[in-house]
Amino acid sequence: MPDDLERCRTAALRILSYRWNSALELQRKLAAKKFDDDVIEATIDRLRDEKWLDDSRFAEAFVRAKATKRLGRERIKGELRMAGVDSETAERAIRANFDPEKEANGLKDACEKRIRVLARRLGDDFLGTADGRNKLTAYLLKLGYDGAMVSDLVRDCVKRAASSAPTAGG
Repeated sequence: MPDDLERCRTAALRILSYRWNSALELQRKLAAKKFDDDVIEATIDRLRDEKWLDDSRFAEAFVRAKATKRLGRERIKGELRMAGVDSETAERAIRANFDPEKEANGLKDACEKRIRVLARRLGDDFLGTADGRNKLTAYLLKLGYDGAMVSDLVRDCVKRAASSAPTAGG
């Protein structure tokens, strides 16, 4: 048994050397390596005691990394839940590491980029259609941005696009 514990701990440390993992992620990865549940549990407890494994620290690092990729707080929160981080820890990490101003700028950047992609693929006037607005809105919501923020921004972008569109005969 001690041999299994040491092999499991070594495997866990190797996994953690690549990036922080939540306890649930580490448990899944160790189970995939065919370690017994009791050995995995003992290893995770030991790693927590030794401060190698900390879901709060993982969540904070995760939020900082994902926020740089223009993802909204809802998407990040969902990904943290999928990684096994409890809601309270996820909320705390988002509050401490997520800048609302950067989120608004990220949303604006993502919106402008998507508008260019949609215009290139489907034509400049596509955004003026209900289907175009729905596609843009769905894309931004999928990135995890707040629905009210997305709605306001899409409305503003459509107004700007309509006012800057060339007029017929002019």
